[in-house]
Amino acid sequence: MTLDSLRDFVAALDEAGELVRVREPVSTVFELAEIADRCMKSPGGGPAILFERPVLPNGAVSRFPLGINLFGSLRRMNVALGVDSLDDIGSRITDLLRTGVPDSLTGKLAMLPKVLEVASYPPRAADGPIPCQQVVLQEHGADVGTLPHLRCWPGDGGPYVTFGMVVTRDPATAVRNVGLYRIMVQGPRELAMHWQRHKVGADHWRRMAERGERMPVAIVLGADPASMYAASAPLPPTVDEFLFAGFLRRAPVKLARCVTIDLEVPADAEIVVEGYIDPAEPLVMEGPFGDHTGFYSLADRYPLVHVTAITHRRDAIYPATIVGRPPMEDYYLGHATERIFLPLLRLTIPEIVDYHMPAYGIFHNLVFVSIDKNYPGQAWKVMHGMWGQGLMSLAKVLVVLDKWVNVRDPDEAWWVALNNIDPERDVRFSLGPMDVLDHSSRAFTFGSKMGIDATKKWPEEGFTREWPGVIEMDPAVKNKVDAMWSKLGIALQ
Repeated sequence: MTLDSLRDFVAALDEAGELVRVREPVSTVFELAEIADRCMKSPGGGPAILFERPVLPNGAVSRFPLGINLFGSLRRMNVALGVDSLDDIGSRITDLLRTGVPDSLTGKLAMLPKVLEVASYPPRAADGPIPCQQVVLQEHGADVGTLPHLRCWPGDGGPYVTFGMVVTRDPATAVRNVGLYRIMVQGPRELAMHWQRHKVGADHWRRMAERGERMPVAIVLGADPASMYAASAPLPPTVDEFLFAGFLRRAPVKLARCVTIDLEVPADAEIVVEGYIDPAEPLVMEGPFGDHTGFYSLADRYPLVHVTAITHRRDAIYPATIVGRPPMEDYYLGHATERIFLPLLRLTIPEIVDYHMPAYGIFHNLVFVSIDKNYPGQAWKVMHGMWGQGLMSLAKVLVVLDKWVNVRDPDEAWWVALNNIDPERDVRFSLGPMDVLDHSSRAFTFGSKMGIDATKKWPEEGFTREWPGVIEMDPAVKNKVDAMWSKLGIALQ
């Protein structure tokens, strides 16, 4: 079943027993975040929650229910993307990448279903009434304070939009970008857009500023779950996130033109905030913000968005998330990216067998990667190759292991790595770009990285001693003990 909207996703989670409805009034100032944080840190990610009566800072109950932790488990990510396993999507990508042009007519005809499937993915214009524009508010009626934005942590500079899909367009190529950025509420019709310098939206803003042109911006709150995920995915700047969402959901995303700006948004969205940035205006202070690192990111200056309209469904659902000390909901979004993008990473680094970004590494701080090692120095080649891959350039620590190691099990990965390394021989340091949120780097967005070669060392790499084997029990003995286990009276947890 294709999920065309956030409400479809919420209904699917409800039917699957993954959703808890909270009818008790809960304040959007800290209380709702504390409840969500406890759920996110419970085993398996806790339940998705729909707060039916979120209380605004002025004490009024919002007319918009708030959904949070909707993507916060492996099962819910699978529901969101319509798969039994996230690796199924990687397999589809692998299958497409293997497609060559056959020589025979029969082979070419056999390709037609795949070609036709791909041709159906681009977004399309919606027909008939536009659900996200059932209610249109402009001028003084377009007050973002009526929406149940969260104030998550005591040190936050104010309330935030935490799950807003930000739509912009490259002024030169007209290629659309949809990114997931935090947005601080500054006033009834003013927002501060936190565009990190490595993000595509920030590049669009810089180009518009160079031209001296006003930049249209649309903030989509709630869409089909594939589009919501796609906004978080590290796609190349030339790839439309709505096209990628169409591939994920096997059906095109239907778009509608905004009311006051020249951008398109999902027609089935819940809420859309339309606005613009004037490059002639000074930047405004945004932050501090309790971030996914588990530390506060400090206040800095970012562009000001002027709201020109708010459109929404009559019974719209407001989506939100919180970030902080891991594990949180964003881990599962990141895990989906890890699984989905593995085939694309193998295009340029084919010896990669698998990789994993554990929750406590908050994506960019720690990456385990296993490789099929066939020549000396290959681990170093892989490290530098990964540091050259888009946002993987921000990875602070890369640990490279042999192909037999299960890198999705950090305990196993560290066990092997710590046994295999001679620190002076097997650790290398390099300089490069760092994440904007990394408070430890020697300069803003610039610092050092560490690569650890934890593979078995070869004679050509200067290792002349005998390398020991891993302790393993004889399979016949294991099978014999398996057969007698029920008679032993030993219960294991």
